[in-house]
Order: sequence, then C-alpha cells, then structure tokens
Amino acid sequence: MHCKKILSGSLWMLFTLQFSTGASAQTAGLEADRTLNRPASVSMSDAIYRGKSALRVMDSTTNGTATIIPLKTENFKNGTITADIAGQPRKGAPESARGFVGIAFRVAGERRYEAIYIRPTNGRSTDQFRRNHTAQYVSMPDFDWERLRAEHPGKYESYADVAPGEWSRLRICVQGETARLFIDGDEQPSLIVNDLKLGAGGSGGVALWVGPHTEAYFANVTVAHGPE
Repeated sequence: MHCKKILSGSLWMLFTLQFSTGASAQTAGLEADRTLNRPASVSMSDAIYRGKSALRVMDSTTNGTATIIPLKTENFKNGTITADIAGQPRKGAPESARGFVGIAFRVAGERRYEAIYIRPTNGRSTDQFRRNHTAQYVSMPDFDWERLRAEHPGKYESYADVAPGEWSRLRICVQGETARLFIDGDEQPSLIVNDLKLGAGGSGGVALWVGPHTEAYFANVTVAHGPE
C-alpha cells in the first residue's frame, strides 16, 4: 500500500488541510468544529505547547467514553492523515488514565468511526505488558478495545516509542481495508490493521480523538486524499 509522507510547513497555523490532486496539492485552513454539543467535562482552547501552536483539549469524563472532535474537511475514504499530538493524564486523573489521544477517520456519526490512538504513559513503562498496549485500533460502535483485546489478543495493539506530554507525529495511511500507523518519520509501521471493521467501502469525516481523563494537544494536522 502506497503511503505518501505529508509534512506541514506552517507552524503558525493551528491546522493545515492538504488535498492531494495527482502531482500537486492544494492547501487550505483546517479547523476543529467547535459548535458541536460535547459533554460539559470536555473543554477546548488554543494554546502554545512545547513551541507549537496547538488546540488543547481537556477531558474529564467518568463514563469511559472517548470524545471525537470533527474537523472541517471533505469526505475521507482513502489517503493519509498526519498530526502532531501529545497527551497525558490530566490533573486529578485516576491511576488507570493513560493520556489517550489519536485520530478518528471514516467518521459517520458521533459513535460510528474507525480510530487509531496511543496510550502515551505505556510507551516508557517498565512493565512489558503495558508497553505492548501503547498503540491501539478500535472501530466503533461494535469493536471497542476491550472486545478486540478479548477476542484477538495482541492483534489490534502494539508497542510504540511515545512518552506522556511529548509531541509525537502520527501518520495514518488508509487504503481499502488496511490502515498503517507510522510514528515520528519511521519507515516501518508501528501498527498494521488489515481488516478495518467498517469495510473497504467505508468513508466519512476525520476527527480528533481524546479518551477520558486526558490533557491532549493537536497541531499541524494534514489530510491527503488518495485514490478510490
């Protein structure tokens, strides 16, 4: 599967949307949709975090449900999504918090989407079991992490070298039923999913994904649409 590297040259813009059109690309502003109704426990604000203009998302939900924040972009089926992300447990979070943060794609409703996210506190853990559960794929609403782990141990999650509160550059390449996660310019993927649960024909929006009890930051998000 071809996966094109997309790098944003604009640090002063919160987000960048890049449309691939053959050999050329068009760039326009990409913004989070802040008009949607979200739980009162979720807040959003602009921030400068570790030298980057970013969107700060604070989540203190207690029901274990992740929050998605749709981006103003065209319908996405195949292509490459890149983003600089950072996450850590927010102040007062329970011990089980991991700083969950990632990207949802082919979003077809608040609870219907595919997503790949990371658990930053697991990446540098001295517990090998936790390290093996750093990067995660889910497909909502039917295949959450608990079901996937119970039915297919180790298949939809893996180790990734990330750390809480530090920037990581995620590159998610989607084609048909396959998605691959690359981190920080690595040539080899940290996670490969060969059977996306919504199927090869799935399509929809792109969204920021934040798990419970998380302080998350997003910057330099790009979306490159690939061939159908």
